[in-house]
Order: sequence, then C-alpha cells, then structure tokens
Amino acid sequence: MNPQPQPAQMSRPHVAEWFGHRVFPDVSAGANALGDQSTGRCPFLSRTLNATTACVKAENSRGVCTISAASNGPRQDWLVCPYRALDDDLLASMVRRLYDVHPATAVHIRPVLALRHDADRAAILAGVHSAAARVFVYFQDKLGGEIGLAGTGASPELSFDITVVELLPADPAPPAIPAELAGPPVRVGRYGVIELQTTDTHGTYRHAVTALTSALDLHGPRFPQMLAENPEWAGRRIEGPNISNVFKRTFYQIAFKFQVTRRDTSAGCALAIPQPVWDSWQPFLGAPELHEQPDGTWRLLDDQDANPSNWIYVFDISDEPGPEGGPAAVNVRLVIGTDAATLSRAAFDIAPARAVEHHGGADAVVSAIIRRLNSYLPGLQHLSDDRW
Repeated sequence: MNPQPQPAQMSRPHVAEWFGHRVFPDVSAGANALGDQSTGRCPFLSRTLNATTACVKAENSRGVCTISAASNGPRQDWLVCPYRALDDDLLASMVRRLYDVHPATAVHIRPVLALRHDADRAAILAGVHSAAARVFVYFQDKLGGEIGLAGTGASPELSFDITVVELLPADPAPPAIPAELAGPPVRVGRYGVIELQTTDTHGTYRHAVTALTSALDLHGPRFPQMLAENPEWAGRRIEGPNISNVFKRTFYQIAFKFQVTRRDTSAGCALAIPQPVWDSWQPFLGAPELHEQPDGTWRLLDDQDANPSNWIYVFDISDEPGPEGGPAAVNVRLVIGTDAATLSRAAFDIAPARAVEHHGGADAVVSAIIRRLNSYLPGLQHLSDDRW
C-alpha cells in the first residue's frame, strides 16, 4: 500500500523505526504503531517490564530505534538503541546457548526489577524450585543498572551491557535466623554477559524527529498514509553510521570481555551484533572464512572448538512491519562460536597480511611515498620493491 520511494531517497539515510515501528521504507499502519508513536511508548521496555513505559532517550533522539543507510552498499538497518534488541526469542536463544540448556527445558528470563513486585517475585521463586525450568534474571542500564568492573592501575573500568545470572535453589536458612530475615531460599549461580552492539552515527536526529512529531500531530490517524507519501520526513538531515568508530569502540571491549568471562563463575559472553555492523567489520578482520559446524553454528578461520564459551549472534530486523502493526521481527542470521585469541588473530594478523597482498607484496606505504615524491622529483631513484 505504500508508494515506493525514489532511488535517490532509498540511498540516503533515514530513520527506519520510530517508537519501535517501521517508518521507512515501509510504514507500519496498524493501531499498535500509531498508539505507541502518539503516546511515546517504548514497546520493548513495556513488554519487558509488563507495564507501559515511555521511551527513555533524550529529546533530540526520542523514539529512534534504527537508522536505514546504504553505507555497506545495500540498504540496511543500523541499531542505535540497545532496548530495540530486547527481543524475547533472541535473549532466550543466547541464554540457552551460554548455559547449555536442554531444548526440552523451559527458561524463564526476567529483568531484576521484576523482583520489586510481590507477584512477579513469587512467580520467579516458584520457578527456581521447579524441576521443569531454569530461571534467570538480568541487569541492564535502565533495568536494575549495569554490572561492571572498577578500574585499577593495571586494568580499565568496564561495564557489561546485560549481565545474566542464574538463580538456583538454596538450603533453608539456619534456625537461628528469624524467618522474616532469612530471605528467599535461593543462591546465585553462574553469570553470563551479553553485549549489544549499537552504532554511532554522524550528525543529529533532531530534524527528523521534529518532522515526524509535527506530522503526527498534524495528521493524527492519517499519519501512516501521509508519511508513506512523504518519506523525506524520516530522512530529514539524517546522516550515516560512523563505521570506523563502531569497530574501534567495540573490538577492544569485546575481546576483553570474552577473556574476563573465561572462568568457572561465568557461563561466558555473547555479542549480539546487527548484520550491517558485522558486514562493516569484515575489512578490519581480514574477511575471515567461516566454517559451518554439525550443529548449524559457525567458526572463524581454522578454529574448530566444539564447546566455545564466547559467541557472536549476527541478526537483522525485518523490512516488513510486524503482524497487526507490531514491531518488525528480529532474525538471527549467524551464530559464531569464537574467542578473543581468534578474533585478535583475524584483526592483527590476517587483515594486515591481506592489506599487503592487495598491493602485490610491495610495501604500500613506500609505494604511496614514491607516488607523492614523483610529483616533486621526477625520475626519483628508489630501491626495487623486493628490497623494501
């Protein structure tokens, strides 16, 4: 039903999802989409907390979940809000893999804030003592606060995007402790870390957010139709992702966290990374070969570890609005088992080697110097390539 944007419009960056619903290139026309956009409701936090929750972003970026940009060639959606990835299926899949949960066993995963409410707390504790399920709670920035490592003179300060912890049955409190002070009979199991890779973009979202908000106020129920006819509103002065910064900002931290979680107290670390970010990483990793394993997961380079504790989940967001105007689906494209050493080898051995191979074995820096100097010193004498 939506008019197709012109090729020039398709190539420019746009806000792709606003308050959790598609606004480019297709526009979600359901009542759910219009309701969330009109009230400023975040559907992902609201579903997670089982309560209506407003978008927590600053005014200039309010409601912006993803940016559509063709920075890698094809148009793709770049994640700019971590709460957009609070997808029940994605979270459950990563937790099951980190904790090696049997497929027949149910998993219950709740934000730690759910423990504030009597009914939720009772349900969580009942699950802990049920043999039919495994129970996890997690901490995130707006959902109980991040867990992290304090800086020292020999290590950096770092925080984890999502810290998951399993709750396990515990022995009853000793009789000497009054029942009202004993607390619930649970204990802390292993923790797991999930990193959600968002993207820095150039410029500001302010102009597009203002255009979308004004159009919604003006057109009301006709907003989806009018936006479909005027897709430039969602692209108002939007700029693309800062690709080099995405890799530089993330790589050290994820390698560090992969190592930190290689201990008995931890189930490991998983990185959830959008498809366009993974694509943009390829030159920095030397476009490493992927090898499929019998279980359908993948490994990098020559790594054949059958039981890795670190995982990369590559996902994208469907172009199609969800059923009945709901949020678009999150689809997992690759599940890669890896570790910090393999990633580092790809980044610091394979990629530099391929940079040289690209220039036929010559030192690319020397070649550039000679080209520049030849404009000032024609006929410049230099050593042959095999001497450099």
